[in-house]
Amino acid sequence: MHNYLDFEKPVADLEGQIFELKKLMDAGEGVDVRDEIQRLEKRSYDALSDLYKKLTPWQKTLVARHPDRPHCIDYLNRLVTDFTPLAGDRNFAEDHAIVAGFGRFRGEAVAVIGQEKGADTQTRLKHNFGMARPEGYRKAVRIMEMAERFGIPVVTLVDTAGAYPGIGAEERGQAEAIARSTEACLNLQVPLVALVIGEGGSGGAIALAAASRVLMLEHAIYSVISPEAGASILWRDAGRAKDVAQAMKITAQDLKGFGVIDEIVPEPLGGAHRAPMDAIDTAGERVAANLAELSGLDGATLKQQRREKFLAIGRNL
Repeated sequence: MHNYLDFEKPVADLEGQIFELKKLMDAGEGVDVRDEIQRLEKRSYDALSDLYKKLTPWQKTLVARHPDRPHCIDYLNRLVTDFTPLAGDRNFAEDHAIVAGFGRFRGEAVAVIGQEKGADTQTRLKHNFGMARPEGYRKAVRIMEMAERFGIPVVTLVDTAGAYPGIGAEERGQAEAIARSTEACLNLQVPLVALVIGEGGSGGAIALAAASRVLMLEHAIYSVISPEAGASILWRDAGRAKDVAQAMKITAQDLKGFGVIDEIVPEPLGGAHRAPMDAIDTAGERVAANLAELSGLDGATLKQQRREKFLAIGRNL
């Protein structure tokens, strides 16, 4: 059984009935309920299709934050072989919120930098819910510089509510570290493809997403601030997060129209959390296709195109 979001209750009821009928069949009660199961499965599929065709921005936010949604480590385990993680910023400490290292993607060497939220209480605490400290961004810069030195393309996996806003992080130069990481992305002279797999929150996301190509999963979100924080600032009422989500245009479909992202990666019906491996495989295909398109360009051209891409955002609206 799945973890259902509030708006998925009609589907949850139908799938609950299907589950009970299948248990009845498995128990060998002698009742043939196959026709009823097929009828309910069709109703469930249709209900899920209708729901996901018209998700509101707030509902997409809930999908992007779903606890069963695949995270950075899931993508690494599925797509990258011979992955060797590198730790530390050579300055202060290791930051587990950002996983970074080198491996092989489709047989080719690649550097991967991603934000990991964690999958349970223990790993969420270890990875600080994907909210990086300055050390994480300085580690990311170190990996990018190393990748450029050896002519290795970079893939970033973006999934964070934002950079960690703690006092210690601010004392150690959080804003400067984010700016340096963003600068490193823009100046890279190797292909850089960013994939927003869940939440892309504020500067904590752009520090890894100032890329040659920015891809975004169909039900991911990408915004300058979380809907709850935006509502708290505007109305001092986090309960109005739904209104802010609508106003901020945080969905992949909106951002594609604005030119903020380059491509929307489709998700399985019901979101990536319903078929994680299928979602990861589809994303892998699109990352590979974009890397292939960029592979023939020289460093100066890559840097210039990236600069022009970001300068053009919002100019033709």
